[in-house]
Amino acid sequence: MGNTVTCCVSPDASPKLSRARGGGGGAAPGPDRWADAYQPAAATAGGGGGGSGSAEAESGDSDPGGGGGPHLQHISDREFPDDLALESNPSDHPRASTIFLSKSQTDVREKRKSNHINHVSPGQLTKKYSSCSTIFIDDSTVSQPNLRSTIKCVTLAIFYHIKNRDSDRSLDIFDEKSHPLTREEVPDDYYKHDPDHKHIYRFVRTLFSAAQLTAECAIVTLVYLERLLTYAEIDICPSNWKRIVLGAILLASKVWDDQAVWNVDYCQILKDITVEDMNEMERHFLELLQFNINVPASVYAKYYFDLRSLADDNNLSFLLEPLSKERAQKLEAISRLCEDKYKDLSKAAMRRSFSADNLVGMRRSTAILS
Repeated sequence: MGNTVTCCVSPDASPKLSRARGGGGGAAPGPDRWADAYQPAAATAGGGGGGSGSAEAESGDSDPGGGGGPHLQHISDREFPDDLALESNPSDHPRASTIFLSKSQTDVREKRKSNHINHVSPGQLTKKYSSCSTIFIDDSTVSQPNLRSTIKCVTLAIFYHIKNRDSDRSLDIFDEKSHPLTREEVPDDYYKHDPDHKHIYRFVRTLFSAAQLTAECAIVTLVYLERLLTYAEIDICPSNWKRIVLGAILLASKVWDDQAVWNVDYCQILKDITVEDMNEMERHFLELLQFNINVPASVYAKYYFDLRSLADDNNLSFLLEPLSKERAQKLEAISRLCEDKYKDLSKAAMRRSFSADNLVGMRRSTAILS
């Protein structure tokens, strides 16, 4: 990055304008894989003409019949204003509400209303609460989520995406009838029946167990899935949910894990799918994401805590265990290390911020909490 060639793309390379399928390139994980994906756009941008092309870029017009090359759109021209970006790209901005949480609120409100009318207990009486003698904690944190609970929450988010979808917009590359995952014949009414949560959970759990993927990869998978639905303006529905989820898992595992699973390894898990099909789906997924595979830490944390909120709304509790002596000592040691670290940082910040005139006789007051 950093030069004008990689910061410009051609409209012919846009996934919304042209859905041409490329050759059977490799599927090796790592940075080289993503660098190869940029080469077609960079080659197209580098083939443009001279001065007339730059003049057209400034004016915003292009000459379809001229020989000055295609109109080159700068990457800054594709950026949304802040207000519009917050509404349209929640997977890119930490302040925007996640799509899955908003789609689940309709069912949550109806469930609470039904429980209130029918005088049904919401089931919270069985929840464990901390007391003076016993403290209950779960082993899921934002930095180390619990794998089983995270997969359950992610698949529940996918379930609400399918159930409360706006329409059935899709693409052929994700259609299970055109690109089946198994040799079993796909029924004609395959697009009419929504999968339940258990069905989605079994499919995702099988992939994560066989490929030995982490819980963090599940959260990144959900980020890529919502980013795809937003960028490509499609819906996840009964006809495409398996291939969309598979493509998101494939991409998330390569970006997140240092030792990623290759496409050919997924073919060992799904016996009837070919490597060429996996490569083609991966290329389309990247093009539809506009090669935006970056997940900021703030966005990751937002998705983690929204998944926790989704679990609470659906009585999907995380496993709570009493705080043991060993666990308490470990938490205390971690807290002490963090306290020493930030104490040193605060001293360094004070040395940098105060002027030399105020250094003499300066004292730090001790706060007393009562």
